[in-house]
Amino acid sequence: MSAPVSRRARPAKAPLSREVIVETGLRILDREGLGALTMRRVAQDLDTGAASLYVYVANRDDLMAAMLDDVLATVPEPEDGDWRERLDALIHSAIAVMSRHEGLALVALGSIPTSPNALVLIERMLGLLAEGGLDARTNSWAVDLLYLYITAQAAEQSAYNVKGGTEESTLAAAQQKFDELPAERYPMIVGLREHMLTGGDARESWAQRVLINGILATPAG
Repeated sequence: MSAPVSRRARPAKAPLSREVIVETGLRILDREGLGALTMRRVAQDLDTGAASLYVYVANRDDLMAAMLDDVLATVPEPEDGDWRERLDALIHSAIAVMSRHEGLALVALGSIPTSPNALVLIERMLGLLAEGGLDARTNSWAVDLLYLYITAQAAEQSAYNVKGGTEESTLAAAQQKFDELPAERYPMIVGLREHMLTGGDARESWAQRVLINGILATPAG
């Protein structure tokens, strides 16, 4: 018979904190998906009761908001290029970071950015737009439009990831649907279908140029 093991010999559990809970939530989200992310599941992974988590996070929504902010901390600050090139790089990085984790971009879409790292992103965009010569009101309104663009793009890319496919396979499926459309009912779509689903990175860059050019050409005052 094996000798009994004292409880005192077991390794001590790591102390709970908001940071540890956020890290655990992200790990579960990325490993098991959004549907598995519950307070009970996080507590189970931390070998504690769900009630213990509420000392640090108010609920699942608060946890996901904290997870989003933790992810936004990894957006690098561009250092090279003029203000437009740095702004383009910042937008691209923010989209990439947000889209890696299922559901987090939707958290951003449904809220005003007030968390620390979201505010860092906003601050950087405001600074770059100010370098471009925007007045205070236009700058303030423009950054809201750009943040909405970032979160919408990230949500779309995240949806591709969740479906287990790629953007290319999703576009190919849509192209097949377009190819089957009756021209008499959808003459414009059929006539332009060669261009409607193409472009890739060039299309994304074009969209950012349209936004920024429009902002520069349309003062809010």
